[in-house]
Amino acid sequence: MSLLHLFIIAVVQGVTEFLPVSSSGHLILIPTLTGYEDQGQVIDVAVHLGTLIAVILFFWADVRAAMGGVPRLLRGKIDTPGSRLAFLLAASTIPVVIAGFVLKATGLSDAMRSVAVIGWTMITFGVVLWLADKRGPTTKREGDWSLRDALIMGLWQALALIPGTSRSGATISGARALGYAREDGAKLAMLMSIPTIIASGTLLGIEVVGTANMAAARDGAIAATFSCVAALLALSLMMRLLKSVNFTPYVIYRVALGGVLLGFAYS
Repeated sequence: MSLLHLFIIAVVQGVTEFLPVSSSGHLILIPTLTGYEDQGQVIDVAVHLGTLIAVILFFWADVRAAMGGVPRLLRGKIDTPGSRLAFLLAASTIPVVIAGFVLKATGLSDAMRSVAVIGWTMITFGVVLWLADKRGPTTKREGDWSLRDALIMGLWQALALIPGTSRSGATISGARALGYAREDGAKLAMLMSIPTIIASGTLLGIEVVGTANMAAARDGAIAATFSCVAALLALSLMMRLLKSVNFTPYVIYRVALGGVLLGFAYS
């Protein structure tokens, strides 16, 4: 693959993974709109690895606390902030794992990879994000996260398996509907992405074992580096902007892009 192709894929993945605009939808569109060949699963795994590293680095204090709480959680104790966070993150991942298995087993995950589906979900879940952000109260903070809220946000996250929905957008919508402040809801959504990316990356990794070669490994390393840097910049920008800006700019982008895609799909 050319360096430009790798750069485009990695930057698109890195920027859109954590912004509420759908990374999977944009990645599916790259071959359709640019004429490039599909990047393949090796590169998909690599760019997901890059974004995983980025979110771990950005929220390292919370990640370290959760990792430190895993041993106590394995002993059945949820009596520290770290073990509690680890427990809630694990619980929030259950819905997306179950839904992902069902979609994979039935073949629906491949059937939904179309420009028309992405166009409709871009618009629909953009409006959902706008309504949740406008009407949702701001009475809860990250410390108020409960098992009930973790499971509900996990169900929202599972909706993002539909291409174009946006994992972060759906999860943030759920958080705002539950009453979490923008920054706190976004932070919880980002932390929830860690076990989810690990689960999906592991599944993809198992599928590509034995198919990669040295050239693919080199391309993957380049793509992972680019996506990590892009994701760090996107995360930093979004978390900073949420102190003074709502989610409306992202909604406008989603609706506009969705309209263009539907025009393209039905023309």
